[in-house]
Amino acid sequence: MKKFKGLILTLAIISGLSVCAMQESLLVNVANTTMQPSKQAVQYMAVNPLDIVARPNFYMNKNVKIKAKFDKFSTLGLDYKPAMRSSEKYISFLIQRPDVVDHNIPLSELKIFLNRTEAEKHIDLNSGDVIEFTGKVFSNALGDAWMDVDKFTVISTKPKNETK
Repeated sequence: MKKFKGLILTLAIISGLSVCAMQESLLVNVANTTMQPSKQAVQYMAVNPLDIVARPNFYMNKNVKIKAKFDKFSTLGLDYKPAMRSSEKYISFLIQRPDVVDHNIPLSELKIFLNRTEAEKHIDLNSGDVIEFTGKVFSNALGDAWMDVDKFTVISTKPKNETK
């Protein structure tokens, strides 16, 4: 700190400024550079969706990444006031329970919301297609986890089953 003050005094004398003006100018510059928001990428923790369902309070306001089997688009949880996501702007979707392998059961305890514009790009998804999505758990209303998706990726698709 003594070297810093000595540098300020030397610079002030050389430039003809008062020491106070020089210190104020430097402090403003230091404050401006340290108060700049950092542009760090959001960090996501890869989680099993069953962990989120089991401990929604723990995951509140955390950024998570989930790889799962898509089940279907739905209206589940939309327009529910305590965790409001408008059905005009969002659609929800269900994923399959990862702990059941012999048949498909949706994990309805996890309310997942996707912007409708993004969902329309993936309207042809079939049950069982593998997806990965990231987002933030924003509510634990009704004891369930409610999550906003900010990135949605299709990993693999399977042929649609034609039943007649």
